[in-house]
Formats: sequence, C-alpha cells, structure tokens
Amino acid sequence: MKREEKASISIMKIICVSIILILISGISVMAVNTDLKDITIVLQNGYEMTTVTSKSKVSDILNENNIILNEDQKTIPDLDSEIVSGDTIKITDKSYNEVQIAKISEEGIETSLDQLLENYAPITEKIVVEQVVIPYETITKNTTGTSTDTTNKVVQEGKDGLKEVTYKVKYQNDVEIEKSVISEVVIQEPVNKIVQVQKKVTSRSSTLPRTSGASTTGGTVYKITAYCPCAKCCGKTNGRTASGTRATAGRTVAASSKFAFGTKLNIGGHVYTVEDRGGAINGNKIDIFVNSHAEALQWGVRYLNVSVVN
Repeated sequence: MKREEKASISIMKIICVSIILILISGISVMAVNTDLKDITIVLQNGYEMTTVTSKSKVSDILNENNIILNEDQKTIPDLDSEIVSGDTIKITDKSYNEVQIAKISEEGIETSLDQLLENYAPITEKIVVEQVVIPYETITKNTTGTSTDTTNKVVQEGKDGLKEVTYKVKYQNDVEIEKSVISEVVIQEPVNKIVQVQKKVTSRSSTLPRTSGASTTGGTVYKITAYCPCAKCCGKTNGRTASGTRATAGRTVAASSKFAFGTKLNIGGHVYTVEDRGGAINGNKIDIFVNSHAEALQWGVRYLNVSVVN
C-alpha cells in the first residue's frame, strides 16, 4: 500500500512540474511574439522589403538589415524615431520635401482628402537642355564731335547668337516648381550691330580726303584706335616702330601680322603704311600713330572701312 502511495505521489509531482514548464514556455513565447514587429522598408529606387524585428529605433532596424545611407539620403521618419509594428521606413533624397498634412485650421477650414494627396505628391527632377537666343547689342559711335548736322550709317549689321543651356527642373504633379541652370555652352557668338554717327555730306567737296588716285581692292570695317610715342601707349618713348622706321603721324599704323610691313592701307579715305605691331593689335583692329596722347584720346574708337591699296 505504501509503495502505491509513493508511486502516486511521484506521478503527481511529475505532472505538476510538467504543467509549470508548459506555462513558463507559453509565457516566454507570448512575450517574444509581443516584442516582434512587422516593418516595411522602401528603398529610394522604389524597392520594398518587409522585415520582422524586435527593435523599435529606425537606425537600429537599418543596421540590423545591413542598410547604409549615402550622404545625400535621409529616412522618413528620421533615424532617431521609434516606430511600431506595421510602420514604414522610407529612404529618399535629402532634397525631398515633406508636405505637412493639414487637418482643421483655427478658422475651421477643412482640407479635403484629394487636396492632401495632391500636396503629398513626390517631387521629381529632370535634366532639360534648351537652345536660347543671345540677342546682339547695338553700338553707336559718334565721329562728329559737337556737330549737330549728323546722319546715322550702319557699318555692320547685327546678328543674334545661340547658346545651349542645361537646366535641372523639379516637378510636382507634373507642374514645374523650380528651374536652375547647370551649365551654358555658346554655340554661336552674337555679332553686334555698329551704327556710326557722321556728318551729313552736303557737297562733293565735303567728302573724305583724296587718296592720290590709288586704286583699292576689297574693303572691311575695322576698329580704329590711336596711339602716341608715350610710355603709356606703347611702353617706350624712342618713337621707333617694330619695322625699324621712325613713327610718323599721318603715315604710320600698327596692324596685325596678316599685313606685311610696308602695306598701304586706305583707312577712311586716307592712305597709311603698316610699319608697327602691338600686343593688343589683332583681328580687325588697327592703331594709327598720332603726335600726342591728347590726340589719341580725342580720336577715341572709330569703325572705318579699310582696304589694301594696290
């Protein structure tokens, strides 16, 4: 009898211990299940992934899934935020503008769902290349001094230029909200229109000086300036030209190397000789020699027809 009672007591002990163990295991499983969260992570390229985690902080969840942000990326909500099961972590560009969802203002104006969805639309960027016209400028040159009996003569017609501009354009709901220039490339430079104000010709005797009957070939408008033998104009005061001659007013001009020394040029009706050069004398520019700096300043800048005398 005693043996049966002892066996019964042993069985009861085993049953009690088993029940206690089952209860402890069930409580542990419930605790674990309670701590686990289903979180959705949306990458910047739109890819979505779902993860199960026991962590609550956004940065911890990203580290757990081996996700590292670039310098120009951010998360919504931010890295220090605490989230719950069912939440979404979105990775996007730092320039992405979050739109606050309005509820009811103090005045009692209620925002509709359609308006909220429209304001919450993402911002997209596009690179746009456009060709833009560069307008030419009109330059007016007065060669008459104080004379009032003048007329205008177009010595060079103007022509618009063209450039290629690359923009970065931001859109929201297919509407342009921002446009910034990335780069500009000039395809064709504009040609300025040059208008010369000159004295009216009232008789044949008032035309430009005669050229001793010399014949000319061709003719191109040049920018004509003046210089004297001072150090300010040419850096020296000995009066010697690049060709070795002594500079003489009314005869000597400085021109680019496309004109050989000794070339006769008809400039505005007066014949000069190419005897000098200059660092700033290139292209369609010619310097005529005068006796003084005051004369050079008085001459200023003129645009005259230039041709080679045969």
